[in-house]
Amino acid sequence: MTRQTLNMTEALYAYLLQTGLREHALLQELRQATSSLELARMQIAPEQGQFMSFLVKLLGVKRIIEVGVFTGYSSLSMAMALPEDGELIACDVNEEWTTMAREYWLKADVDHKISLRLAPAVSTLQGLLEDGEADQFDLAFIDADKAAYDDYYESCLKLVHKGGLILLDNTLWGGSVADVSDQMEDTCAIREMNEKIQNDARVDMCLLPVADGLTLVRKH
Repeated sequence: MTRQTLNMTEALYAYLLQTGLREHALLQELRQATSSLELARMQIAPEQGQFMSFLVKLLGVKRIIEVGVFTGYSSLSMAMALPEDGELIACDVNEEWTTMAREYWLKADVDHKISLRLAPAVSTLQGLLEDGEADQFDLAFIDADKAAYDDYYESCLKLVHKGGLILLDNTLWGGSVADVSDQMEDTCAIREMNEKIQNDARVDMCLLPVADGLTLVRKH
């Protein structure tokens, strides 16, 4: 029917949510609570959360690293899909936002699966490597400050095992990556990251037009 991705009109997006989304009541509650925050746009879309949850189940994921928690929608989506003995190490620096995240992790009874590390993620990831955790994780999700994406990517590439998956969020950056006149720092960082991953012989990759762009990277 078409040789390129459909334009997601408001009507089509509403239909997608109506017929293609199964959102747990607590996820919906958290999404609504977050919508009142000034930076609510930082939350991932519900269909992306569902897709990530699907991947956790599909791949039998047991250990996850998340770089960038915000109010916890993505971590809650993934933690609910983990087995009871699964583990998610959540990296963030904002105590206010992660307090809301903790509240919903507790409500969903997945708080025992999540270890929150309130510290710069670069330090947390380096600490994991120094503790012998290289090649010990199944999946990593990167959704934090864009200028540091390359550092996060390189660390996560060491932490996930062969065949492990790294997800990078916001890789279409509202379409700005295609606008060469946009030379903002974050735009340039995402643009450079996309080009690097496309040419990275260490991985398989796929950039999906999900929400604000989601890149999947499989380590060789």
